[in-house]
Amino acid sequence: MRFVWQFLAVVAITALGGGAIAAVKGNDWLSLVLGLAAAALAVLVYAWVVRRTEHRPALDVAREGAVAKTGWGVVIGTGMFAAVIVNLFTSGHYDVDGLGSVTGALGLVGFMAGAAATEEVLYRGVLFRIIEERTGTYIALTLTGLVFGLSHLLNEDATLWGGIAIAIEAGFMLAAAYAATRSLWFVIGVHFGWNFAAAGIFSTQVSGNGTNEGLLDSSMSGPELLTGGAFGPEGSVYSVGFGALLTLVFLWLAHRRGTIVPFGSRRAAGVDTAVKLPR
Repeated sequence: MRFVWQFLAVVAITALGGGAIAAVKGNDWLSLVLGLAAAALAVLVYAWVVRRTEHRPALDVAREGAVAKTGWGVVIGTGMFAAVIVNLFTSGHYDVDGLGSVTGALGLVGFMAGAAATEEVLYRGVLFRIIEERTGTYIALTLTGLVFGLSHLLNEDATLWGGIAIAIEAGFMLAAAYAATRSLWFVIGVHFGWNFAAAGIFSTQVSGNGTNEGLLDSSMSGPELLTGGAFGPEGSVYSVGFGALLTLVFLWLAHRRGTIVPFGSRRAAGVDTAVKLPR
């Protein structure tokens, strides 16, 4: 029953936060405020429902080290997407035409923070964590990664390849990041850094959800295999490659730290001990 209560609680907050942000779309300042509020509420509700249903504190959202872990995640997520853009720019498929909108970028801070927090507490905090206890890390990573990717097929300009790409570069990678760190703060940071870099800095499409007006006035052209087409750079082979590489790195770290849950162990990883990020 704990899975049901946790799932319902997080889905309710996701729907509430998503509806509120959608209602103020076009108002950058309200998007900033409501998005940050939705992110904070998602984490608080997750911590509350875990405590109520599992009779323990939710250590993956513990206050200690939260800022540092989130910050590291943002740096890695932003750097990963910047690497994709560098490859597109040097191959002549991404151009900067000037400066975009500062207020537009601020609105996207809130929008992407809300999306990152609600999706991570749902997919990694609830789905991956509880499925992992039953099936082990690798099966849980595969199942939740695929569900995460396929859920993006509901987006406006979604493609089957885009959904598969999201599963590999984000679904698998973020689950591996959680397995390595046992920190939702960290994976929220990675998710936010990636999404905000895509929309708020480089002004590209995010997961087939249309264009964004961020800090740079930019344009893309070229083969869909490299640019991702209407789905955005997340459908690029560059994104898939970098995401797959990071997945392997995080799984390697998880092995070194002993946080991989073997199949059939029926135990939870990271409940009694907190994993620290390397300095």
